[in-house]
Amino acid sequence: MGKRIGLLGGMSPTSSQLYYAELCRLTQARFGGLSSPDLILRSLDFAPVEQWMREGEWDSIRDLLIREAQMLERAGAEVIALATNTMHKVADNIQDHLSVSLVHIAEATAASLVAKGHRRPGLIATKFTMEQSFYTGRLSANALETLVPERGSRSLLNGIIFDELCKGIVTEESRATYIKVAADLAFDGADSLILGCTEVGLLLNESNTPLPVFDTTTIHCEAIIDAAFNESN
Repeated sequence: MGKRIGLLGGMSPTSSQLYYAELCRLTQARFGGLSSPDLILRSLDFAPVEQWMREGEWDSIRDLLIREAQMLERAGAEVIALATNTMHKVADNIQDHLSVSLVHIAEATAASLVAKGHRRPGLIATKFTMEQSFYTGRLSANALETLVPERGSRSLLNGIIFDELCKGIVTEESRATYIKVAADLAFDGADSLILGCTEVGLLLNESNTPLPVFDTTTIHCEAIIDAAFNESN
């Protein structure tokens, strides 16, 4: 019998759908039969959260996510996860207000990279994740040297995430843009590629990039299931 999972999502709804589908797939693959995850999903309205992000109101985001994570714990969640990369900017604050474990997406990603012998991952994500230390710092602490796209590309990637992927919109033009940036990171010396926004897997995968791909949604979901069933990675 595993622990009950509390998933804090809605940021974006597309991401939460990917998480739920992957958690169900992993549970079924491990246990077979009619197995599915014991899970509570709290899906927030992303519009005000995204506005706070643009305005730099991270204190408001922090306070909201702390309250919502505590609500999941009161509802019986024994393992909690954020169904998003960028909101891990306030993950440590959330963990400080919980008595159960928060499964950190960057820690899970770093562990996967190290286990497979990679040292210089390229990172494709939102501008917040690519430019601020809350994510890359976790990778550095695991002896990983993270490469990010040049400034103009970071802005372009960020726009595609919020204007298209978060709304479930996938275009071949945007796919080509992402493939070009992945190729540039490989040229710059990256030995692997982190899909560091949970929606990026809608555009990139092993078949259209020159680097080994580490999809953080899949990696995070595996770590969540491991935590729920007390299994090591």
